[in-house]
Amino acid sequence: MVLALFGTPLAIRVLRKRGYGQLIREEGPAAHLTKRGTPTMGGAVIVVATLIGYLVGHEVTNDPMSASGVLVLGLMAGLGLVGFIDDFIKIYKQTSLGLRSGAKLAGQVVVGALFALEALRHPDGYDLTPADPHLSFLRDVGPAIGVLPFVLWIVLLIAGTSNAVNLTDGLDGLATGATCLVLAAYVLIGIWQERNDCTNFLAPQCYSVRDPLDMAVVAAAVLGACFGFLWWNAPPARIFMGDTGSLALGGVLAGLAVCTKTQLLLVILGGLFVVITLSVIIQVGFFKMTRRRVFRMAPLQHHFELIGWAETTIVIRFWMMAGLCIALGLGIFYVEWLPG
Repeated sequence: MVLALFGTPLAIRVLRKRGYGQLIREEGPAAHLTKRGTPTMGGAVIVVATLIGYLVGHEVTNDPMSASGVLVLGLMAGLGLVGFIDDFIKIYKQTSLGLRSGAKLAGQVVVGALFALEALRHPDGYDLTPADPHLSFLRDVGPAIGVLPFVLWIVLLIAGTSNAVNLTDGLDGLATGATCLVLAAYVLIGIWQERNDCTNFLAPQCYSVRDPLDMAVVAAAVLGACFGFLWWNAPPARIFMGDTGSLALGGVLAGLAVCTKTQLLLVILGGLFVVITLSVIIQVGFFKMTRRRVFRMAPLQHHFELIGWAETTIVIRFWMMAGLCIALGLGIFYVEWLPG
């Protein structure tokens, strides 16, 4: 948090000096034209602050880094690199379009597949790996689905989550604040799984997760970095995270879901991201079928802008929606521990 809080102003000065400013689509809300030139690629601050915080934390406490933690942060950094290339092309070509959609998706697929394959390796002393070839909700469910279907599923989860956060990142502070809430939930989930780990606490509800406490540490590190960045990204934003940040944050959420074996629970915890993504799917699909639009503009946050809501009103109300999704998800996660 400290690194992001004090490092972001430095990044703002460097990006302004180099002219790395945000380009605004002409067909978007007119109010956004005033944001032209605001420094972008600020997500690099979140990634760097997270990595340094995680490394220093483990060095200071003399606690070895876990395979799960390294994999999740590697996924974050890899997708952040894909987003950085996309952002840099936009700035270099002075256009609102960066990497072609196919090239961006290919980058997400390669990074996601590497993560999925490595997550099936690196067993600990109890023969637990960061992930195993199962679908999961509160823990693994059903029979094993095999390595190839698992890799395809995880790639889909990672691409879907990273693109969902990317679509949400359309208003000052919206994606950053919503991500903070989901990360806070994963701090609690990781700690609870550690307290009820099957290697220490044999019970029907215990969790067979390789590194639950380190997943809480990873979530806390990213949460701290996002919190420090949000100080400067809140309305009116002095810096944008760009695809560098949105793809990286989506990746770390998906990685946490895989390594805590809560893949499908992420759909509930990240309900705001799901709703915003569905608004785009509905808008595009309905327009192709009828040549008419359901919303004035998609993603959903821009629809409310065009009907007259103030930006800060939309951001705060969407944060409230995200908070309700977190409450529902954590309630479902904990309900099996209630007596009776």
